Amino acid sequence: MRSANIIRETKETKIDLTIDLDGTGRGDIASGIGFFDHMLNLFTAHGRFDMVLNCDGDTEVDGHHSVEDIGIALGQAVQRALGDKKGITRYGTFFLPMDETLVMVSLDISGRPFLVYDAGGAMAPMIGQYDTELTEEFLRAFAFNAGITLHVKVMYGTNSHHKVEAIFKALGRALHAAVKINPETADEIPSTKGML
Repeated sequence: MRSANIIRETKETKIDLTIDLDGTGRGDIASGIGFFDHMLNLFTAHGRFDMVLNCDGDTEVDGHHSVEDIGIALGQAVQRALGDKKGITRYGTFFLPMDETLVMVSLDISGRPFLVYDAGGAMAPMIGQYDTELTEEFLRAFAFNAGITLHVKVMYGTNSHHKVEAIFKALGRALHAAVKINPETADEIPSTKGML
């Protein structure tokens, strides 16, 4: 089973996160921020991952610490669950439409963390209790802790809810493609370097 559990405790957050990369899309998510729960459930469902997350964070301050620390924990869990990365497809790209919005997510499980993020213009500051600026913070924390090169671009769109939702769905789909085992190279690490 390609699964991992991360427990992360700081003075700002207490997080217990478990992910199974070979799941069926079941999520049991409690981040403390309703809209973010919705986004993580969409990521889980579209990635066909199983994820259980409990976060007790200082949301009375704002959502920053919880969202960023969940990104850190999720990235660490994905990296741990991938193990030696033998047989993975490695790359994943997905274009996802949502009404007037189109989003592209492209990633490489390279061991070289990087984030390029283009939100496609201004978003509404808040969606419910979720600060839309935290989308970039989450993606950066996730990419850098998972060892993933991640490119996210909102091609166009006007509705902020649609933009953020399309990002999380496309991230799930692209990561699902990248972690999938290629039966033709199941015993190989997909790099001419011999390591990722």
